[in-house]
Amino acid sequence: MKLFNLPDLGEGLQEAEIVSWQVKPGDTVEQGQLLLSVETAKAIVEIPSPESGIIAKCYGEDGDIVQVGDPLVEYRVEGEAPAAEPAKPAREDSGTVVGEVKTGGEVIRERASEITSRGGSGIKATPAVRALAKQLDVDLSIVTPTGPKDTVTATDVQRVARILAEVGPMELLRGVRRSMARSMAQAHAEVVPVTLFDVVDIQHWKAGEDVTVRLILAILAACEAEPSLNAWYDAHAIGRRLLKKVHLGIATDTSDGLFVPVIPDVGQYSTSQLREELNRIKQAVKDRTIAPDKLRGNTFTLSNFGTIAGRHANPVVVPPTVAILGAGHSYDDVVPANGETAVHRLLPLSLTFDHRAVTGGEAGRFLGVLMKSLGE
Repeated sequence: MKLFNLPDLGEGLQEAEIVSWQVKPGDTVEQGQLLLSVETAKAIVEIPSPESGIIAKCYGEDGDIVQVGDPLVEYRVEGEAPAAEPAKPAREDSGTVVGEVKTGGEVIRERASEITSRGGSGIKATPAVRALAKQLDVDLSIVTPTGPKDTVTATDVQRVARILAEVGPMELLRGVRRSMARSMAQAHAEVVPVTLFDVVDIQHWKAGEDVTVRLILAILAACEAEPSLNAWYDAHAIGRRLLKKVHLGIATDTSDGLFVPVIPDVGQYSTSQLREELNRIKQAVKDRTIAPDKLRGNTFTLSNFGTIAGRHANPVVVPPTVAILGAGHSYDDVVPANGETAVHRLLPLSLTFDHRAVTGGEAGRFLGVLMKSLGE
């Protein structure tokens, strides 16, 4: 028997979710034939067979999360004795194909006994209450104590158990949503965000004006005037890299989660080419055929959330970038015009920047140039 393990998928990715198997035990495969598809934090990746042979065993089922180095396929080699079952990994595994697949409740039961403190003080509970918590799958660390001297009572545990029963089982985040959760946690831990809000009068725009293209052209103009927002920040070195070309990330909402496909050197495209490129990457994201290299390397990000709802927001800057522009839903409002009042169409803007790398003056000048471009 010969094992084929999940290979290194690059980009520092250490895990993947099995999407679908294309083979089953007993199948004869050729080198290069598709074995299975997996979903990483970046995209869906097809994994081919590294050799020809007969499939003896497939490790894992659709939806399982596997780590780099975990077994995927066992090949039968003629004349060789069956290989022993691979040893389970030493690390705790809450759902990989090699380790024991555990429910959320089982994971909580195992970890509840390991949690010994909350906010610097121990969890106070009698053995009977701890046994009740274990029976009801309640993590004592999430229970608010109401007993004497902050002691967790049986009533406290039962109250939390009822709440958990009402909200239903935990849904583990996978694929793109899992990646988004990690990125947002990193951003929250590192970035010092500040957001500037403003509105620009777009009454003069022609009917059917391409809002996204206009926003991109305005971003290009603003980056040229104030390049400090088109940069990467290195938290370890406490330094920044200003980039000459704008590699624009376009926040794209899907049912699977948030994607940010990147248009490299967005300034090289004409207006018509920009629209074609936007349509192309939007379709690729929808079909989940977007290449992994098209989901990295952005230097500035645009979130046109106004196509859904909302006027202003606090868009999240994801390291190593230092700025993101959010465009809200345009609306009509009364404005002064030539000494009189008039109803004009307004476009709300939200510019978030990382104050570690960008000053308020730089962000203000950037937004001013951007608004001037949109107002022309």
